[in-house]
Amino acid sequence: MSVWPAWEVREDGDVMAWFHVRLAFADGARVDTLAVVAEGGVSLEDVRAQPALSLEDLGALGDWIEGPLFEACGVAPPGAASGSRARPAWPRGMEGRRLIVEEYRAAQEDGVDPVLAVMCATGHSRRTSLRLISQARDAGFLTPRHARR
Repeated sequence: MSVWPAWEVREDGDVMAWFHVRLAFADGARVDTLAVVAEGGVSLEDVRAQPALSLEDLGALGDWIEGPLFEACGVAPPGAASGSRARPAWPRGMEGRRLIVEEYRAAQEDGVDPVLAVMCATGHSRRTSLRLISQARDAGFLTPRHARR
């Protein structure tokens, strides 16, 4: 994910900052957004995706980019305690792998991107989520991705 400032408006002590956000995936998919950070919240002004996002994925997009946007602004997300991590606590080891599999399979059944579902559930990047999915496959919780000949 890439985040860079577009412009900033200061008025009466308040600051509204616009940012360009680009999500680029290994399979060539890309999402470009123009997001506004103001009054402790994030609003999406413009979203362009190739291929198009489903309504469910579009709904999750704001939550997914909120943490990196607040980091780019140098402020803590609303409701975050100082010194706490932006991502939710996620169990490690076998329990974490089982939860990853549950998220992955639920997304498959709903017809949405399972990797994006794992990303949203864990708060991790696409690369880290793919690694976690791979670990779940290696542990035998998911079938191999490609059949070997």
